[in-house]
Parts: sequence; structure tokens; C-alpha cells
Amino acid sequence: MTDIIDDLSWRGLIAVSTDLDDLRKALDAEIVTFYGGFDPTAPGLHIGNLVLLQTMRRLQQAGHRPIGLVGGATGLIGDPSGKSEERVLNPREVVAGWVESIRAEVAQYLDFTPGPTGAIIASNLDWTEHLSALDFLREIGKHFPVNQMLSREVVRARLEAGGITYTEFSYQILQANDYLELHQRHGCSLQLGGSDQWGNLVSGVDLIRRVTGDTAHALATPLITKPDGTKYGKTEGDTVWLSPELMSPYAFYQFWLNRADAEMPGLLRVFSFRSRDEIEELERETAARPAARGAQRLLAEELTTLVHGEAELERVQAASEALFGRGDLRALDAATLAAAVAEVPYAEIEAPRTGLLPPVVDLMAACGIADSKSAARRTIAEGGAYLNNEKVGAEDAVPASADLLHGEFLVLRRGKRTVGAVRVRPAR
Repeated sequence: MTDIIDDLSWRGLIAVSTDLDDLRKALDAEIVTFYGGFDPTAPGLHIGNLVLLQTMRRLQQAGHRPIGLVGGATGLIGDPSGKSEERVLNPREVVAGWVESIRAEVAQYLDFTPGPTGAIIASNLDWTEHLSALDFLREIGKHFPVNQMLSREVVRARLEAGGITYTEFSYQILQANDYLELHQRHGCSLQLGGSDQWGNLVSGVDLIRRVTGDTAHALATPLITKPDGTKYGKTEGDTVWLSPELMSPYAFYQFWLNRADAEMPGLLRVFSFRSRDEIEELERETAARPAARGAQRLLAEELTTLVHGEAELERVQAASEALFGRGDLRALDAATLAAAVAEVPYAEIEAPRTGLLPPVVDLMAACGIADSKSAARRTIAEGGAYLNNEKVGAEDAVPASADLLHGEFLVLRRGKRTVGAVRVRPAR
């Protein structure tokens, strides 16, 4: 069996850690209880969180016990890591709702089968909510030298950028206390997190040593970045959510399918549970036959099944096939069709009061698959225009009301690969 530290190293999942030899010995010698934390700073998790979840799953499958910690308390404060300015504090009731959503999402990726490696879900609000300010200062704060706290990279960066409030400055103490609580309650001796969390992770290791004298470990995964160096995850307008309420399964599938060849070796190693031999073979295939996009397709299938289930994978694959003329558009349910339509050039029009829809040439130009109406006419004359996967035979063709899929959508195609859509809104 592959050593878990060797596997994580090969996958590029160890950015930094406490003594790696000691951690390896601990993992080899016994069942290690470990935790990863998820703050409710948004209504759901994203693929940046999936890096941590997949790493937790790997450790659990290697015979160790995971704790998924939801930050019911720390989510009320806000982690300054990776932020150039103070977070806006969310209302308590909003955070409480997000806690429940994220708790359910975290639970989806861990195995709760009773036994020594069965997962645990916890919220740090359980031990923080009734902690008084005096107890916080006397029992926890006294173990934190201010000069050490100021040396943390995230604190230094914020001080240089204009300052940090005591609220966010205290975040590292709260997270360290979480580690201490889990250590005392469950014997937890390893914390996982992103590399931007490293200061918080080692604060917990140090607090456990100061309070109990015990040895604890920390391991940080790298931040996964695109070829241009920007992060995957919560980039504004570019967030890849795990929840189907925040991002459709179809859009999620398409995200992975559309990754560049250069991204695939790193993404496969981080996210796929295929073996090293299988991944290295996929890497060779991608280099030899990039047009086949085999690695992208397999990763899209694997992760869509993991996150959304096999039934949703079948639906999104059917939609993808149908959009390009290889399936029945009318067989798609309304939600899947709407999600698919949202991923192609798209226009909305209001239903004409006359009941007659615009000509196909107008619709092709409106959704952008033809540069102009005259270009659309040429495409039709050349036999390359399709409405709902049916060839358009006349330049003056007009869709009928019966052509509207689920009463509102028309799918248009130019040639084999250029797809667009029109949504017809009811007249006001």
C-alpha cells in the first residue's frame, strides 16, 4: 500500500508541514485523528474547499479519523488570511443558516460508518459561544506572545497595508483554541488547511504544546492556481461552487471539461482518486493527443459524480450531447436545459403580441452565432443552420410556438460546434 505522505507529496498536496518525518511515523504507527475547518463566510463551499475535502478523504481512506469543523463561531469574526482589508461581518442569522448548509456539504465527502475511523462533524460555536471575555484572556490569551502574533505573515501584510482590527487579529487565537479543544475532546493531533492558513495552523500546534505538553502536527496544502497565477475558488464572478443551488451541475461539468491541457496534470493529481499509474498515463495521452481531451472528460465525469451523483452526470452528459445535435433536446428536463442554455451565447426576447416569433435569421444574429442577418441567411443557404437540431431549410423560416422547448427555449446551431439559444419571455 502506498505511504500516505508519499502519495500526498506526489500529488503536490504538501505545501508546508511540521516535522514531516515525525508526522509520517505517527500516521504509520496508529490511527491519527485530524481535522479541517470550514468557515461559513459564504452560502456554500467551492472548489478551493474541495482540495481540503479530497485531502481529508485520502487520509481517511488511509486509515485515519477525520473531523469536519464548521466555524459557527469563527465565521462570525472572519479570517484575515488572504484579505487585504477588513471583512464585512455578516449578521448572526445569516451565518447560522450558512453553518447548516456547509455542515451538510462537508458531511457529503466523509465516511461516517461507526468505527475507529468514522468521521465527526463539529461546530466551534459549541465551545466558544459561552466563553467569557475574561476566561478567553486568562485561559487562552496568556499563551500568545504578541511579538509572535505580529510575526505572522498575514498580520504583517495587513499592518503594512493600513492596519488590522483587534477582531481579526484575534482570529488566530480562536482557531488555535479550536485545535486545543479537539485535541482534548477527541485526541486530535493533526490539522489540515490551505497554505494561506499556515500561521493559524502552527498557532494551534504551539498552544497544544504550551497547555498540555503534547506534540501536535499541521499540514498545509497549496493554493491551487490557474496558469495565469490566479486562484480557483472564490474569485468574484468566477466561483466554482459545489452546491447545485449556487452552480448548476451542467456548469460544474463544463468547468472541468473546458480546462486547458496545461492545467490537467496538476488538477488530476489534486482532485482525482485515480491511481498514480492511471494519472501518469492520462498525462501522456494528453501530451500525445490533446484534441481528444480525454483527461478533461474523465475528470469532469469523476468530479461531477462525486459532487452531484451519477444521475446528474447522466443528465448533464445528455444535455451536452443534445446541444451539439447528438441527442434529443426535448428529452431534457427544464432545469437541465436552462442550465445548458446559460453556458452558450444567449439572448432573451419578449414574446410578440402577434404570437408570431421572429425569423430564424433574426434569432441567430440576436444570440450571436451569426455576425449579422445576412450572414445567417448565407449559413441557412449553405445548409449549416439548425433549430432544435433540425436543419433550417428556408432563409425566411419562422419558428412555431410548438418549437419552444418547455414553452420558452429555442436552441440554434451553426455547423457542428457553434451553439446559441434564445429564451422567449411572456409578453408583459
